[in-house]
Amino acid sequence: MKSLFSVLLVLLALGAYSQTKKSTIMAPKKVLFVVTSYGEIKSTGHKTGIWAEELATPYYYLTSKGYEVVLASPEGGKSPIDPKSEKGDFATADVKRFADDVTAQQLLANTVKITDVKAADYVAIFYPGGHGPMWDLPQNETSIGLINAFYDAGKPVALVCHAPAALQNVKGKNGEPLIKGKKISGFTNSEEIAGQSTAEVPFMLEDMLKEKGAEYVRGNDWAPFAVADGHLITGQNPASAKVVVEKIVAALEAK
Repeated sequence: MKSLFSVLLVLLALGAYSQTKKSTIMAPKKVLFVVTSYGEIKSTGHKTGIWAEELATPYYYLTSKGYEVVLASPEGGKSPIDPKSEKGDFATADVKRFADDVTAQQLLANTVKITDVKAADYVAIFYPGGHGPMWDLPQNETSIGLINAFYDAGKPVALVCHAPAALQNVKGKNGEPLIKGKKISGFTNSEEIAGQSTAEVPFMLEDMLKEKGAEYVRGNDWAPFAVADGHLITGQNPASAKVVVEKIVAALEAK
């Protein structure tokens, strides 16, 4: 009887282990999206926020690959979308899909506070652009800390369009700007001028990146362009969101 009881205990333990292992294997890997809480340009009164294409395109690409996306912002709660980015030719198929997607809209309406985020829970960090991130992320100490944590852990750190503004005050272990000497892309001066949006930004992104010592690289205006310098990935403009997220997945799958 004791022998039978022992066998049953072993079988139950193996079953529990098997279920635990299975659930661990089945759990989707999570990618953190850090988004803006900034919704209005004070000097102009214009509404701003995330540029919708730069959120929607990476979101659907990653979820189609089996990754879970978590949205976090400085203030938590609802993160604003730049209304202009959902109109006319800016409203891509993914943008329209995102606007009608109940699950996606719930995520956007209930972003996690970045102070509640643990870098260890995620495999990569991504910053969508828009003018909003230029105002509330460069000086945000929690965002700076997250970028350092992901970068130092060798995890992909990706930013697109105006979002590389969040790198402005990030320093490496040597005390120098993290981007110094690295190939970095971002929204060009010529694109900002052509878009008649220079009054919407606190600084010209291209100028800032160069001032911090980055090796600024770019493609043609409005054309898709992204660059990876190690596991630091940056893209030039909204059209570059797809290229950036492809590089994120490629980096993750290479591990």
